[in-house]
Amino acid sequence: MANKLYCLLFFSLISSSLGAQTFAHERSSEYVPPKEPEVIRQLDRWQDLKFGMLIHWGLYSRLGIVESWSICSEEEEWIPRDSAASYDAYKRSYWATIDSFKPDKFDPAAWATAGRQAGMGYVVFTTKHHDGFNMFDTKQSDFSIAKGAFRDDPRRNVAKEVFAAFRQESYMVGAYFSKPDWHSQYYWWDRYATPNRNNNYSIDKNPWRWNKFKEFTYSQIEELLNGDYGAIDILWLDGGWVRPAGGAARAGRAYKGSQDIDMPRIAAMARRYQPGILMVDRTVPGEFENYQTPERGIPDSRPDAPWESCIPLGNDWGYVPTDVYKTPTKVIHTLAEITAKGGNLLLGIGPKPDGTLPGEVVARLRQVGAWLQKNGKAIFNTRPAPIYHSGDTWFTQSKDGKKTYAIACWEEGQPAPRSVTWQGNEPAPGGKIVCLQTGKPAAWKKTGGGVEVTLPSPKDLPVGVAALAFEF
Repeated sequence: MANKLYCLLFFSLISSSLGAQTFAHERSSEYVPPKEPEVIRQLDRWQDLKFGMLIHWGLYSRLGIVESWSICSEEEEWIPRDSAASYDAYKRSYWATIDSFKPDKFDPAAWATAGRQAGMGYVVFTTKHHDGFNMFDTKQSDFSIAKGAFRDDPRRNVAKEVFAAFRQESYMVGAYFSKPDWHSQYYWWDRYATPNRNNNYSIDKNPWRWNKFKEFTYSQIEELLNGDYGAIDILWLDGGWVRPAGGAARAGRAYKGSQDIDMPRIAAMARRYQPGILMVDRTVPGEFENYQTPERGIPDSRPDAPWESCIPLGNDWGYVPTDVYKTPTKVIHTLAEITAKGGNLLLGIGPKPDGTLPGEVVARLRQVGAWLQKNGKAIFNTRPAPIYHSGDTWFTQSKDGKKTYAIACWEEGQPAPRSVTWQGNEPAPGGKIVCLQTGKPAAWKKTGGGVEVTLPSPKDLPVGVAALAFEF
């Protein structure tokens, strides 16, 4: 027991000192637009929302470490493990966390309220990450929160509680589901070592075992979508190396051959239960990737396809006690750029092991929400303007194209400038520019450098504000 605790503590200390991971998924190189009218309408609704919450919560939260990857036998700086512990012993100690993960203060309504106050309109919750630990009461496996230390709690079917709480606040609801499952004997078979993230046996030589994994995956997704968990708007599938043969994803440098789980069958089942559901088979281009999901970054130019960037509020996706969180200004600047480029921001949040949100997270969400309450007209229900940026000013427009919005950003920690200047997107001669923060017209003139807009007096602006939106 002492060695086990030392191993976990050592890992936690290493993990929390790393800072941001350098590994990230990029977006797919191709996009196939959906054809189903219900899906097209759902996609348009999702694009209106602009801002969502991605929740990572599981055994890794109990340990305060990076999600799942510590049990993967790959050597990356962002997945360290105690060099004094054997790999198999570490995996056993990780699995055993099921017996101590007991989030007595679990309060998904508080999570939903915090997100709503921030201006978020949709949520994606990790029903199962790569480690195979289920955050719902699956009938396909005993490796779930409903079978561990939390089993006697009436809230043990965590995903169901989360979905209901967020639905009550009128969010679009998304289920994150990992296609690989490192706990399943149908994916990582104990007969062999587990050298990397892939399945560890020959599918060609063991077709029965892979077919069992396909059926296992299908059945778990069916459990989530058959109506018992309510209306699900998004199925967000991770683990892009699990795919048919034909082009390795950037997400999986260790990708090998074909790991085909029959997505056409899964998608048909999903839409039978949940017509119009958005299928997001991340980094796998084709008809089951209804929008693209670059991770931890923003495309240099505006993509032609619907997309969202998933970025954690801290350095890690899940809860790490010493994590460093991005400032509200950083989130606002990021949201402005992503929105101007036609995307959504899915902001990663990691609840604590007891089921509450860290106070720093709640405070930052509240500050982002305060800015959006005044300036959100330039973000929500918008589409990209033909000219979408000029320097540090980002542009959006109303869906009908009748209004243009400019979101002027400046360096955090610096006082608001007296004026901002941009090129392109000029108001009509004699037209009016309104500062959304104050609701009052702003003086402007056309100069050799472009459109120069006078900012409100500092006394009329919030302390520390580093972005303002204008309507014209």
